[in-house]
Amino acid sequence: MNGLALSPRFRLSLSSIAVGLLLLGALVVGLAYGLRSGLLMVVGGLLGMVLYHAAFGFTAAWRVFISERRGRGLRAQMVMLAIAVVLFFPALSAGSLFGLSVFGFVAPIGVSVVVGAFIFGLGMQLGGGCASGTLFTAGGGNARMLITLLFFIVGSLIGSAHFAWWQSLPAFRPTSLVTELGAGGGIAVSLALFAAIAALTVVMERRRHGQLEQAPRVDVGNRRWLTGPWPLLAGAVALALLNFVTLALAGRPWGITSAFALWGAKGFEFLGGDVSAWGYWQSPGNAAALQASVWSDITTVMNVGIMLGALMAASLAGRFAPNFRIPAKSVLAAVIGGVMLGYGARLAFGCNIGAYFSGIASGSLHGWVWLVAGFAGNMVGVKLRPLFFEGEVSRQPVAKGS
Repeated sequence: MNGLALSPRFRLSLSSIAVGLLLLGALVVGLAYGLRSGLLMVVGGLLGMVLYHAAFGFTAAWRVFISERRGRGLRAQMVMLAIAVVLFFPALSAGSLFGLSVFGFVAPIGVSVVVGAFIFGLGMQLGGGCASGTLFTAGGGNARMLITLLFFIVGSLIGSAHFAWWQSLPAFRPTSLVTELGAGGGIAVSLALFAAIAALTVVMERRRHGQLEQAPRVDVGNRRWLTGPWPLLAGAVALALLNFVTLALAGRPWGITSAFALWGAKGFEFLGGDVSAWGYWQSPGNAAALQASVWSDITTVMNVGIMLGALMAASLAGRFAPNFRIPAKSVLAAVIGGVMLGYGARLAFGCNIGAYFSGIASGSLHGWVWLVAGFAGNMVGVKLRPLFFEGEVSRQPVAKGS
C-alpha cells in the first residue's frame, strides 16, 4: 500500500475543513493583530495552493537540471524573478507602496552567506525539499516531509545559537541594485542576468537532448483551477504576484524560515531552556518576537496559511494520501537534510524564498551569491542522494557526441 486511501467524500470534507480553518484563522488573527495580518494568512493559503497545484518546486527543478540537464523548471524561476523585480524595484526605490513604508531583504555578503547557502542547498536534496517545498508538501500530506520540517526547526534553533559567531566573520556591506543603479538600471541588469541564465539552460539542454522538453499539456478549463494541476508558468506568475501582495501588506517581501527559528526557540524555552543571551535573539526585532505571541509573527501566520492552502489543494485534487511507511534511510536523510536546511538558512539570512527569491527581488547582491552557493550545494546533494534513496544513480549527464 503506497498511502492511506481516502474516499472522495472524506477528501471533500477535508478540503472544507482546511478552508474553514484558514478563514477562521485569518479572522481571529485579523481581529487580534490587525487586518493586514489576517489578509496575509489568506495570502499564505493562496501561496500553498499555487505551490501545490503548479508543483512549483526549487529542489526538483535544480536536481533535474544537474542530473539530466532539463532546464524547464529553472527557466520558470527566471520568469518568476523577472516579474518580481519589475514590480518590486520601483516600489523599493520610492520607499512606499499604497501609502505603506516598504523595504527589501538586503543582507551582507560574507562567509556566512556562502557557507549557509551551500549547506542549505545540500540539505535541499537530502531533506527532499526547500523551505516552501517542505511546507506545501507537508501540508499536502507527505508524511516524510513532516520529519524534514521538524528537524528544519531544530536546525534553525541551532543556527540561531551560532549566528553571532558566523556574523563576526569577514563580509562586505549590504548592497542593493536598486540603491546603486536606481530602479530602471537595476531592472535592466537583473533582466539581462535572468535572460543569460535561461539561455544557458537552453544551450545545455539542447546539447544534451537535441531539443527542449515540452511542457505537459494542461487543461485549464472547467474546474481545473480548483483541482489542478496548473501550468508551471502559471505558478511562476502567481508566486511573483503574491510576493508583491505580501510586500504591499507586510511592508517587506515573503519569507519563511525566520518563523522556524522562532518556533524552535519557543519550544526550547517551553522545555526549560533560555535563548535570550544568544546574539540572534538580542536584536530588537527578534527579541520582541520572542516575547510576543507566536501568532503576532507575520511569517508564522503565512506559513500556517501555506500548509492549510496545500492541504486544501491536495484534498481537492484527490491526492491527499499520507504514506507512513518510510524507509529508514529516507528518514535519516530527512533528519540530516532538515537540520542542514534550518542551520544553513540562519547563516545565509534566509532560504530559497527569503534570500534567493525575495533577496533578488529586493535587488540584494547577497541573493545572487546565495543562488551560486546554494546551487553548488545542490550539486553535492545530488551526488549523495543515492546513499539514501534506492534506485537513484549519481551521474552527470554527458553531452551528445562527447
